[in-house]
Amino acid sequence: MHVDDLVEPKAADIAYETDEPVRYETDGAVAYVIMNRPRFHNAQNSQMTYALDAAFRRATDDDAIRAIVLKGEGKHFSAGHDIGTPGRDIAASWDRVHLVPDHVNKPAAEFLYTREHEVYIGMCRRWRDIAKPTIAAVQGACIAGGLMLAWVCDIIVATDDAFFQDPVGRMGIPGVEYFAHGFELPPRIAKEFILLGDRMPAERAYQFGMVNRLSTRAALDADVKAIADELATRSRLGNWLTKQALNHVEDLRGKRAATDAHFHMHHFAHAQNDMIAANSLGGLDARSMAAANKRAAGDD
Repeated sequence: MHVDDLVEPKAADIAYETDEPVRYETDGAVAYVIMNRPRFHNAQNSQMTYALDAAFRRATDDDAIRAIVLKGEGKHFSAGHDIGTPGRDIAASWDRVHLVPDHVNKPAAEFLYTREHEVYIGMCRRWRDIAKPTIAAVQGACIAGGLMLAWVCDIIVATDDAFFQDPVGRMGIPGVEYFAHGFELPPRIAKEFILLGDRMPAERAYQFGMVNRLSTRAALDADVKAIADELATRSRLGNWLTKQALNHVEDLRGKRAATDAHFHMHHFAHAQNDMIAANSLGGLDARSMAAANKRAAGDD
């Protein structure tokens, strides 16, 4: 592409409901990174994503912190990527953390492809490789982009009323950007998970090893704290080396190559949607997706 192939950035009409989309708290040697958009079930806009990255960096840089817990404020862990709140900021420009150009002046499919290299696959890989053990405390919904946040953590503790779901097949898209499905689940179950897009209860996710431990709403904080406090007593280097060793096993099994291949399929699907539907999401939006999910789950 030449400079004269660039486009004028789209107008970004954004209304953030909070200036603190992520809270950072500490308890002894444990950092708590808390998604703080409960009104929108912790839907992830760029404001939140960059705040998450800053919080993880803060915990990484603090030698007093030995373990990190990722939580979601409110009823749900995360309803996924922000595709419909007043704070949806897809057209906004940010100071990037990877060597990826700004996306806002890129035409057509290059716009999303560039942005999602930065904020989705790029961020997830950064967070997976954090040198300290990480725990996801999951309650309620963990949907689509929420899966990516939980999956990059080393340990997942879920309440008995939690559920996991990737419904983006309704958009004609083969799963969310960080394609860990076939590593978190057996391949045939992963196909069901994406093709049908049904909610997977925490108990079933536990049976497949996607969830380490089950808890309850009342006990979640205490259960996670016990694990984090124990991890904080272990060797700092030993924890890091253990993470690296097992992440390496996944990569030898093809995880990085699989996510790279899928990322391009994902964006081919976005481009196809832009050509044949109203938008890159197959003409769907947050309201229609939520309504379809509730109907499928019998929540009407």
